[in-house]
Order: sequence, then structure tokens, then C-alpha cells
Amino acid sequence: MRGTLQRGGRLLLLLAIALPSQLFALHTAAYQHSRAEVRHSRRFRNVLYHPLFRPTRESMVRQNEEIDRLELPRIQDDAELEELKSIGALVPIEASDTVRFDPRLDPDRRYCRPWTRDFVQDLSVAFYKEFHTSIQINSAVRTVQMQTKLRRHNRNAAPETGELASSHLAGITVDIQRRGLSRDQILFIEQYMLPLRNLDLIEPEEERHQWVFHVMVSNRYESWRENNLTPAQPDDDQDSGQVVMGSAGGGQ
Repeated sequence: MRGTLQRGGRLLLLLAIALPSQLFALHTAAYQHSRAEVRHSRRFRNVLYHPLFRPTRESMVRQNEEIDRLELPRIQDDAELEELKSIGALVPIEASDTVRFDPRLDPDRRYCRPWTRDFVQDLSVAFYKEFHTSIQINSAVRTVQMQTKLRRHNRNAAPETGELASSHLAGITVDIQRRGLSRDQILFIEQYMLPLRNLDLIEPEEERHQWVFHVMVSNRYESWRENNLTPAQPDDDQDSGQVVMGSAGGGQ
């Protein structure tokens, strides 16, 4: 009897020694697996985020220099915003088969300068023709008052004043949804915008935190558009009223 108890005691002692080491091994394995998942997730995000148009300080400066060149005001409040709408300095971006809006975007903010609307229309038609789906506008004109409120809960939002102020304040900029687009769709938009950026017609950025194409459009786009966009020929896929890239040579 005593021998049996002694053997039982030794067995319990061995179990007491073995179990913690096994639990530690399981914990270590789980920790290492978790670390591996984190590393994989980071690598995956890095694969997805290789933008052609990285946000930079220099880009923000150029956007504000363009606003100053055009002598446009940074819209202070809703009263000034409504005044610019009433005189046609700001025009509405209309929803269509090629353009949709983030539902959270107030209809009163779905406005921009005429040449910016032309750019949105041209890009959206080209995108729709390629992929048979629309682009989404997440943001357009903002006021200084609105930007100040935005910065209270979004530390990545641009300032409302200074050389790095948001170009949304002048109504020349739109944010186009990037999240959810396929690799081919992102590449299409990048390649569409690259020659326009090289001609200083637009200043695009691919924001990482908001996952949008932030695009400032110069009024030079108007004259370039007249020389480089021609009415499309009607076919089975599109209406005769749409516009496509023409073959005319170009300048600004």
C-alpha cells in the first residue's frame, strides 16, 4: 500500500514538472505563430501599398502654389460656399452610371471647380468603358470651418492654413475611392493620371490612411481638354455623347 502511494506521488510529481514545460511550449508556439501572422500581414499591406503618387510635403506645397497662382480663396464657411455656388464658381458633380458618392458625403459638399468636374467626368467615362463600373467620390469641396472640425478627430487631415493647407478648401480637389479596387483598376487610374501629372495638369496623391486618390486639378486642364479630347463614335458599348482620349498632340 505504501509503495503504491509512493509510486502515485512520484507520478504526480513528474506530471507537475512536465505540464508547465508542455504549456510553455504550446504558449511559445502560439506566440511564434501569431508573430508570423503579423509579419505576413505587414508584408501583405506593403505589397498592396506601392503607390505611384506618394504623398509628400513638396506635393502639398505645389497644390497651394497652384491655388495662389489662380488667386482662388480658401473657402471660409458655408455662407461663402453658398455664394460661390450661386455665381457658378463651384458646380455640382452629378451622380451617374460612371460616378457614385460615398453616402456619408453631404450633398452640399458634392461641388468643385468646373475644370475639376471635367476631369472627374473624363476619368470616370474612361474607367467605366474599361471596367463597366463607376468610380466613387469620397470628398470634394470643404470649408476652413469644416477642415478645422475634421482635424479634431483625424490626425492625418491637412491643416486649414499655411503652405500645407488642404487644397479641398479651394474646390479644385476630389478624393476618389481607392480601397476595394483591384490591382488592375488601381494601375489603370495611375497610368491614366501619369501623363496629366507630367504636364502639370493635375497633382495626385495616393493616401495610405484614407485609401483614396487625392487629385488636385489645375485650370490648365480646360485648354488641354479642348485639344486632346474628342467626341466618341457611337458603338455597342457607349453613347455618342461621351468623350475619350483623342490622338491630337498636345500641350497645356
